[in-house]
Amino acid sequence: MKTEFNSLFIEAKLDLLCGLRTPSFAVPTLVFPVLLYLFFGVFMMHGKQQGNDEVSIYTLVNYLVFGLMAPALFSFGANVAQERESGWLELKLISPLPPLYYLFAKCLSALIFTLLIAVLLFSTAWLAGAVHISLLAWAKLLALGLAGTFPFCFLGLAIGLKFSAKGAMAITNLVFLPMAMLSGLWVPIFLMPEFLQQFAWILPSYHLSQLGLSIVGLGQGYSIFFHLIALSLISIIFAVIAAALYQSQGMPVRKRHRP
Repeated sequence: MKTEFNSLFIEAKLDLLCGLRTPSFAVPTLVFPVLLYLFFGVFMMHGKQQGNDEVSIYTLVNYLVFGLMAPALFSFGANVAQERESGWLELKLISPLPPLYYLFAKCLSALIFTLLIAVLLFSTAWLAGAVHISLLAWAKLLALGLAGTFPFCFLGLAIGLKFSAKGAMAITNLVFLPMAMLSGLWVPIFLMPEFLQQFAWILPSYHLSQLGLSIVGLGQGYSIFFHLIALSLISIIFAVIAAALYQSQGMPVRKRHRP
């Protein structure tokens, strides 16, 4: 048991170090959400008294969701596709390491990136945005961010297993940016046309954002349980698709190496 835990820890550590040692991935992932929050949640509100606190809190929640999407989608999407094309994924599947450890390690790596993004955003919101909410609310937002990383891990994995390395990068960008916009992370959802508001109901980022806003008392009034159920169902669908694609990757390897 200890040996298996050590193997999982080493696998996650290597995946995390790979991400942190790639400046083109790590720097935008960690810095971009903070810069967006500073611009829209702090600088644009400078000198405005009425509603300033609410806007800062509103943008904090939305850019927390925006921030956690990137490491989950790109770590699984583009990276898995590249590792699959290079033969690294096949090597993992035939190695003594349990195949699921490869996925668990990437999930842990994405969770640590989410944790780092949350710490940076929370610190910036408290120091520059004058966001003062209860300690319990901070803890709930952090827990929500960590739990909310998984649906995007599943979606990213499905993309990485389905498309080529170049195609996965393009598809991930095509999913990431429109999903953020249509979920109301950049523009409040109630300012969008009605048909776009209805489209948001099938996006995990929208439900995650609404759950976060409900924690700080800025939700749209819909049931928290509805958002939880919708987010869970979407996550299950992504997980089933990813599992089926992952199984299709693994079965040919086992058949080829069967004694």
